[in-house]
Amino acid sequence: MQIIINWIVSALVILAIAYILPGVGVSSFWVALVVALVLGLINAFIRPIVLLLTLPINLLTLGLFTLVIDTVLILLAAWIVTGFDIGSFWWAFIFSIALWVVNMFIKKTVSRSDTGIPNHSLVN
Repeated sequence: MQIIINWIVSALVILAIAYILPGVGVSSFWVALVVALVLGLINAFIRPIVLLLTLPINLLTLGLFTLVIDTVLILLAAWIVTGFDIGSFWWAFIFSIALWVVNMFIKKTVSRSDTGIPNHSLVN
């Protein structure tokens, strides 16, 4: 059940970011679900291989090349999924950063609520 919830939340995040960014288009919620699935599969299977193959340049750039890899993988997802359009490399770059930020925020929020301690403080 948790996988389905994560999948739906990812689709909603993708829709929200696409709504905010003018260079990113998602034609419907169903397309966002497919994009979330495709990005999940890409991140599970292709991303580790690419990260391993680009390890020397990643070490040289102190990990910043990972942003380029993530951008290219989002462009790959846009190429695979009809109805998910990315205007350019830079829109995919901004989309990947926005997706990362929102996912980090969600993970941090969920991990705090999993402890059973109410999260009412403004200080981390």
